[in-house]
Formats: sequence, structure tokens, C-alpha cells
Amino acid sequence: MPDEPRGDIEIHDDVLAEIAGFAALECYGIVGMASPSLRDGVAQLLSRDKLRKGVTIHSHGDSVKVDLYVVIEHGTNLSQVSHNLADRVRYVLEAMAGVAVDDVDVHVQGIKVRK
Repeated sequence: MPDEPRGDIEIHDDVLAEIAGFAALECYGIVGMASPSLRDGVAQLLSRDKLRKGVTIHSHGDSVKVDLYVVIEHGTNLSQVSHNLADRVRYVLEAMAGVAVDDVDVHVQGIKVRK
């Protein structure tokens, strides 16, 4: 009996976006995901059931490029939080979905004081 499965496994980009969104929320300093488009210059914070709208996945053959749109907590180091977020999302996508991640870009759409 062969050790490798037969056939192909395909994971839809929406599923990858959902995984990336939940991984982002686990990171220190992330208040939430934001819409990619700013409405009147203000970031719209997305609810937990719409996380994937704050993530854009671009497939390139067997690998992906990820764009994350986030709101970061006031008082945190934006550079360090963004770097940790990119590393976390890359690790989770590669470990959980087995997808090679070419690049993770973090777009800080706003800063908010956590309640």
C-alpha cells in the first residue's frame, strides 16, 4: 500500500484567509482585522465572522502572497507587532495548510485603545 495519498488536495483562498485572520487575532497587539478600503479615512473594524475580508490571498501556483489589513493597539511598537504578525501568519499557513508562503504584507489601517 502506498504511503502517499492519491489525487490532489486544493484549499480555497477563502479558507486560507480565514486561517490567517484567526492567526492574526492571536497575536499580541492586534485589536482586530480591518476592511482594506478606508471609509472617510477611518478603518472599519471587522467582526469575528468577517475576518477573511481583512485578508487578501494571491495564489501563485503552489505558493501564496498574503495581505493583512489590521488595527493595532495603541502604545505598542508598530514595527515589532507587524513583524511578529507576519511571522505568525506565515507559520500557521505553512503548518496547518501545507501552503508555501512567498510574502506576508501587513497594512496597518488604524490604531485603537483596547477596552
